[in-house]
Amino acid sequence: MNDKRIRKAAALQYDQAKSMAPRVVAKGKGHIADQIVQVARENDVPLHEDPNLANVLEAMELETEIPAELYRAVAEVLVFIYRLNGKL
Repeated sequence: MNDKRIRKAAALQYDQAKSMAPRVVAKGKGHIADQIVQVARENDVPLHEDPNLANVLEAMELETEIPAELYRAVAEVLVFIYRLNGKL
């Protein structure tokens, strides 16, 4: 099977002292998405695959806070990350 889906990736940053919601700090397709994933791995940043969320985040402007409609989806990712880090 030939999978022709374009890889997409986005990176979020959340600083409660500076923002009300996580912000999109990196995004891209194809080679750029691969670079985002590579940098995350090199820096031990947990990765979470969610193609639908990646599509939405990749369409957003950089440094934009995520809209309220995405809070639940992003909260689920944060719970996943906190569990990986042993904080839950």
